[in-house]
Amino acid sequence: MRSPVNSSPLCIAFLVQQGTKMTPTWTTAHLAQAALRAGHRVWFLSPGDIEIGRRGRVLARVHQPDARQCSRARLVARLVAGTLPRRHVELRRCDILLLRLNPLTDSALAMALLAREIGVHVVNDPAGVALTRSKAWLATLPDIPRPRTLVTRSLSGVQMFAADLGGPVVVKPAIGSGGKAVSLVPPGRSSELVAAFRQASTTGDGMVVAQEYLPAAADGEKRLVWMDGEILGGYLRRRGAGDFRHNLRQGGQPVETGIDDDDHRIARLLRPHLERNGIRIAGLDVIGGAVVEVNTLNPGGVHHASRLRGPSRTDGDDIIADRVVRKLAEIPEGTHGPTNLR
Repeated sequence: MRSPVNSSPLCIAFLVQQGTKMTPTWTTAHLAQAALRAGHRVWFLSPGDIEIGRRGRVLARVHQPDARQCSRARLVARLVAGTLPRRHVELRRCDILLLRLNPLTDSALAMALLAREIGVHVVNDPAGVALTRSKAWLATLPDIPRPRTLVTRSLSGVQMFAADLGGPVVVKPAIGSGGKAVSLVPPGRSSELVAAFRQASTTGDGMVVAQEYLPAAADGEKRLVWMDGEILGGYLRRRGAGDFRHNLRQGGQPVETGIDDDDHRIARLLRPHLERNGIRIAGLDVIGGAVVEVNTLNPGGVHHASRLRGPSRTDGDDIIADRVVRKLAEIPEGTHGPTNLR
């Protein structure tokens, strides 16, 4: 790692889908407030705010908070209301561009790659995100403990996989989030399996993941906040009544959890796979010591991981977001940025 040039404050930009929909619990809000607290400049922008000027410069219309001491709630309220100061800037004057948007559209990916091309350090690396955001990527890593998995466009392939398992199978789209189009099919329910496949195949890119159901899911699913090879925190998601999914959007409830040896082992095993793809921040979903998903596009979890850290936590403590920002400022050798253009 290398530290910021002359340890000077950085300009950290957050590429979001729509700032008007942000809430104070979002990881993006935590990270932006932590960056301001550390003395860095913060920009918010969306893909539609980026343009190429007549002289070939990459320009952006950004929202720039003007008060470091404002609360996270106030910061978000002003962003949602559109009352933050606006600036028209050269994008290359940003040191770090954080991808905090979902879905990753073709235009957003193109803008992120362009930012990297002009010397901005983009986190996570857009090319790496394009590969790892699909659940198919995890299925290619034989050294990672994970459920038995098939990724395919073939209904008959899923039917044969389910028959070989002889137990419940989870069917979901290869690209998706929030538990959307995810089904649990008991063994022998052929019509339900067909319906689950069709639902998943019409979501995302058309690829379908069939995955072994892990009985340990009854105890909950951990969300681990991973950065640069370390687990910074985590929490447990317990399913809501009448649902097998742990996603908070589907009624799951966040509760405190510990970080154990299995979790640290998973972090060590995943590190080379993530780092070679330029992934610095990820959310790891773990059930019974097995990885069920790796979230690299817009990983969340900072709010609940901080809130549920146990008796060591104090009011106003946002130690996980602070650690993320400190690590962000340590830009790896051989990567783009910081440009240090002021």
